[in-house]
Amino acid sequence: MTKTRGYAAQSATSPLTPFDFERREPGPHDVQIEILYCGICHTDLHQARNHWGGSMYPMVPGHEIVGRVTRVGAKVTKFKVDDFAGVGCMVDSCRRCPACEEGLEQYCAEGPTWSYNSKERGTGEMTFGGYSEHIVTEERFVVKIPGSLDMKAVAPLLCAGITTYSPLRHWEVEEGQRVGIIGLGGLGHMGVKIAKAFGAEVVMITTSPAKGQDAIRLGADEVLISKDAAAMAKQASSFNFLLDTIPNPHDVNPYLTLLKRDATMVLVGALTALEPPLIGANLIASRKTLAGSVIGGIPETQEMIDFCAAHDIVSDVEVIPMHAINEAYERLLKNDVRYRFVIDMASLK
Repeated sequence: MTKTRGYAAQSATSPLTPFDFERREPGPHDVQIEILYCGICHTDLHQARNHWGGSMYPMVPGHEIVGRVTRVGAKVTKFKVDDFAGVGCMVDSCRRCPACEEGLEQYCAEGPTWSYNSKERGTGEMTFGGYSEHIVTEERFVVKIPGSLDMKAVAPLLCAGITTYSPLRHWEVEEGQRVGIIGLGGLGHMGVKIAKAFGAEVVMITTSPAKGQDAIRLGADEVLISKDAAAMAKQASSFNFLLDTIPNPHDVNPYLTLLKRDATMVLVGALTALEPPLIGANLIASRKTLAGSVIGGIPETQEMIDFCAAHDIVSDVEVIPMHAINEAYERLLKNDVRYRFVIDMASLK
């Protein structure tokens, strides 16, 4: 076992504080990574404060992990020491269900083993995430990071990047299609960049004119203010695809009116009940689809990283030291970040 330093929540109501724990020694198929940067996802806050229930403590959050390989097991073939590598939301799965066999481990029939707030298969030991000095993960669940990318801005790609890339790819968004990205936050700003790189005509759909202007800077072709009823009515039935990144309960019905016949709107942010309820006629009348999507499998995550490297896409980040994590959480509650906090893990030293 290797001693490791990190930051952990000891309960749903306590701040994150320094925490010493142990990582396993690398096995034959394992990669040990010195963590350079770790993004802060809104999920980290929800889990640390048990907003969704089921949180286990002590908890070391963090699933947007980028670092340098320091050790490799004897049977590792994809990595060598000093390679840049990333670990996202998952560190294991059953590996034998249809989803896992198709490289869709996020839909594992038994449920994936998450990077934190989960228990290791076989040992039952708690998984601890990226708010720490290093991590040991089987190479199957590690992706290669091209050295040409800005490492601190790469970290959020391991969650926000793949969460938006996967549905755009699965629903075959292509050049010339009209695509709406609903909400401009950590997910939305990546959706704009990636959809634009797919060749789509990208419209940022937001309640905030100020955020709309920033969306243009990020690559959006147009801004649609969703509170403007006349503007929404004018663009009815004009979109090939909508990506809804809003994380809170909200009314999806006005957005569905924007879709063309046979088009799809995908939820990637809202995990709770929709309020007000979905109106069936908004789907039935034009054979529209309301769907959902969660992160991506490991092969697709590697594909996304390579795509972002080819198109020079990274996240817009604000880098913080580890000791500022609790302040960052409070700012996150107020949406006071553009567009992702990233922890410089050198600050642990």
